[in-house]
Amino acid sequence: MLQSLAVIGIAAAVIYVFIPHDESAAPPLKTVDYKVELTTVRRAAPYPVAAPVGLPDQDKWRATSVSYDGAKNNAWHLGFLDPENQYVAIEQSTAPSDKFVAEVSRKATKTDKSQKIAGETWTFWDGPKYDALVRQDQGSTTVVMGTAPYEQLVTMAGALESKRTAPPTATPTG
Repeated sequence: MLQSLAVIGIAAAVIYVFIPHDESAAPPLKTVDYKVELTTVRRAAPYPVAAPVGLPDQDKWRATSVSYDGAKNNAWHLGFLDPENQYVAIEQSTAPSDKFVAEVSRKATKTDKSQKIAGETWTFWDGPKYDALVRQDQGSTTVVMGTAPYEQLVTMAGALESKRTAPPTATPTG
């Protein structure tokens, strides 16, 4: 019995040593298709919902997360990995602006710098974890934030298209 156990142990060691394995590799990235959620949220949200249209190298930007919480100040979230695998997210809400931005950006603070991007004025926020671009809209706040450099945040902000779709109206039957 000990000999059989030894043979099995040697076989397992040989398999472990000679079969390639990469323990440092990250699990494969799960991407999401956000089109259905975007259409639904554009009907439900009380503000024009932002999503990117025409990003440069669009096929290299991968959507990784999407959510909407109507009960939590109509919070819209759409997360991406940019072509350099840095995180970029679009966050929108009807929550009080400064509190909302600090929460989603993990305590970023407002700077004196602002920039016109695609005709809209965005304010820069610097943070220990995420940097952010913030735009005040009527009734909502839009934040583009992430680990990506400001140039990528500006690229995302410039590609945003904000729309609101009216919910379908019921037609009377008669």
